[in-house]
Amino acid sequence: MAASILKPMPAELWNTGPMAWLLAAALVLALFALAALAGLVTALRRRRPLRILSRLTAFLVLALLALAASLLAVSLHGYDRLTDEVPVATIGFTQTGVQAFSAELALADGRHLVLPVLGDEWQLDARVLKWAPWAVLAGLDPLYQLDRFSGRWRDIDNELGAPRSVHDLTGGRALDLWRLAWRHPHWLPFVDTDYGSSAYLPMRDGARFQVSLSPLGGLVARAVVPATAAPGD
Repeated sequence: MAASILKPMPAELWNTGPMAWLLAAALVLALFALAALAGLVTALRRRRPLRILSRLTAFLVLALLALAASLLAVSLHGYDRLTDEVPVATIGFTQTGVQAFSAELALADGRHLVLPVLGDEWQLDARVLKWAPWAVLAGLDPLYQLDRFSGRWRDIDNELGAPRSVHDLTGGRALDLWRLAWRHPHWLPFVDTDYGSSAYLPMRDGARFQVSLSPLGGLVARAVVPATAAPGD
């Protein structure tokens, strides 16, 4: 295949995001849990039942809170902050057959993918997380994560019966905050809304698109290289 026309975009840093805050909270809680554990060992040596019970309770509570903060931080891995309209992907197409294309994706997290796509149009889907008002006042920005890239057919009959091409962009992690918020909303009161957004446009040989996500959480696709007209169009 010819040299890529796409350059990966730099990955966004997490130095001020919720993932960093959760990891910091987990570390602090873990340190307090270790202090409680040390107190528990001392109480055991001195055989003081009340102190043993209090230190054991403190250790268990702190350890569980540290674990919960760590799991929430892990579940946010792969999400990026949404503070303005941000570029999330650049996509270029090379036609390889009848209604068959090779798509080159340069993603904002630095990944560069080459994926086969079938159909007349391409579609990019993203997940969006927005926080409760009190969390927004604390400085948390909305988050997004690219979900999947797929081909679609203009004709409904083709969409129902023709071969599909769908590619996972999340990495298939077992723990994900978006899924947790959707399945168990009462567990995560700091999540206000979680929803999906998508953009789709026709595929053409030589076409290239820039996809951005607006602050309101909607994907926007713009052509940056004119497409070669398909026969019969």
